Amino acid sequence: MSKIILITGVSKGLGCAMAKGFAREGHTVAGCGRNAGSLQSLSSALGTPHRFAPVDVSNDQEVARWIQSVTKDIGVPDLVLNNAAIINHNAPLWEIDSDEFDHVIDINIKGVQNVIRHVIPLMIRKGSGVLVNFSSGWGRSTSPEVAPYCATKWAIEGLTQALAQELPAGLAAIPLNPGIINTEMLQSCLGTGASQFETAETWAQKAVPFLLQLGTKDNGQSLSAP
Repeated sequence: MSKIILITGVSKGLGCAMAKGFAREGHTVAGCGRNAGSLQSLSSALGTPHRFAPVDVSNDQEVARWIQSVTKDIGVPDLVLNNAAIINHNAPLWEIDSDEFDHVIDINIKGVQNVIRHVIPLMIRKGSGVLVNFSSGWGRSTSPEVAPYCATKWAIEGLTQALAQELPAGLAAIPLNPGIINTEMLQSCLGTGASQFETAETWAQKAVPFLLQLGTKDNGQSLSAP
């Protein structure tokens, strides 16, 4: 059965790879990102009925308008993937200025909650749905020079598990560690060392089927992608 899938952060990396993967499987994808050019390219590549829009997830009003538009034109999502995230530049915590720290918090935590605020009530009324908040290996462990990012991903773990306890029957919330993938984000941390890891496209070949089989049995479980 074809599903409606909502993905944040589809301009590049995992989000873009997942959007293409779900579309190939016959599912309808609604995605958002901040790079209008990349979104246009993705829209041209995948065509209708898929929809891609420029949205800053840290802006609650933009998120509200986007989700309202998606649900009006396509329907209430069956699967929501809160994937959008940024990472700080490598530096000791005390050298990260307040603007950069705020920006990481605003995208990685507030952006997730903005989506939850507007999509979960619709899924509750529908009586079903799965929401996956992308965590990280750095949401369950730590490394130096990425403390702000670690803080947000640890927060995603706790936020999602608490949300899972609040949801009614028929819904599920799951924190997911996608693993280590060669994306721009990893390259910012590891430089050329990121090339030893699999690409987002290779990752998506396994991750898309895995995500599609998630259900209420997984509610509140801290999972890792295969």
